[in-house]
Amino acid sequence: MTMNETKTAKNLNTVIKNNATIIAGVLIIIIFAVASGGTSISLQNIINVTRQIAPLGVIAIGATFVMAVDEFDLAIGAIASLGGLLAARFAELGLPLWASFTVPLVIGFIIGFVNGFIVARFRVLSFITTLGMSTVIGGLAYWLTNGASINVNLPAGFNFFSRAIGRVPLQTIILFLVALACWFVMRHTTFGRKTYAIGGNQQAAGVSGIRVEEVKIIAYALCALLAVFAGILTVSRNVSATPTSGDGLFLQAYAAVFLGKTMFKNGVPNVWGTVVGAAILGVLSNGLTILAAPKFLTDLLTGAIIVIAVVAPKVSKKSRLS
Repeated sequence: MTMNETKTAKNLNTVIKNNATIIAGVLIIIIFAVASGGTSISLQNIINVTRQIAPLGVIAIGATFVMAVDEFDLAIGAIASLGGLLAARFAELGLPLWASFTVPLVIGFIIGFVNGFIVARFRVLSFITTLGMSTVIGGLAYWLTNGASINVNLPAGFNFFSRAIGRVPLQTIILFLVALACWFVMRHTTFGRKTYAIGGNQQAAGVSGIRVEEVKIIAYALCALLAVFAGILTVSRNVSATPTSGDGLFLQAYAAVFLGKTMFKNGVPNVWGTVVGAAILGVLSNGLTILAAPKFLTDLLTGAIIVIAVVAPKVSKKSRLS
């Protein structure tokens, strides 16, 4: 092999490593397009996928904030469930829709603030704190409804977030706007730069004058706020709320974040990478649904994606060092 051929091979190998997730996403799209006879890539189905991934994308962006400071929030699924449930309950009780949607967001922000305060101030493992909070919130959700769903006596406007502007679903637009706003915060504000500094080296960040506790608390509060918003988007689309309506978002949210860490800024949580990760998971779920695959297969593949997304950067780094 000549020197030029060797250089070309190395460059190709680098491109594949740096864009492995995107390449895998494209392959998934092609496979489902062929298997479904083109149904999966029809314009209507693409629009449906963007609408379906909106709650996942929003909650995953929230998880990105927490992971950027090198922490986890295992309560986001329960928080999403509670947020959607509270919105439905308030609407059922006759509160104006703006209040029904806004008050749960405030409650979610407070829950996230408490989570962040406990983790940051008392230096408790985030896994333990948020797992305990998840159990508390889940119990509260069941207590509020006695385990029943809320799908009657809801005002007609409760499905506001399921509407569309022309052919574009409102939830698709919301996901884009949330992603754009959070990207700006993470990329172009002091807070965003501090989160990455803490995630890179918390001790060094503290020595440099960054108030680590405050940044972590805000990250948790924003995470919970977006989790509640995701729950509201879900119940508004379904016009029904259950104590577990947001639980299914938890695993996929972190899968999206881990996938996002492999893109754009390798090994670092980032908003647009998370959105692309959510899109890949959405395409996977939608394709399996079109092919009438059993639901457990989606969970199995999602779990496998998380493992691969965690291991791949380590393998890549090890190969570079060897």
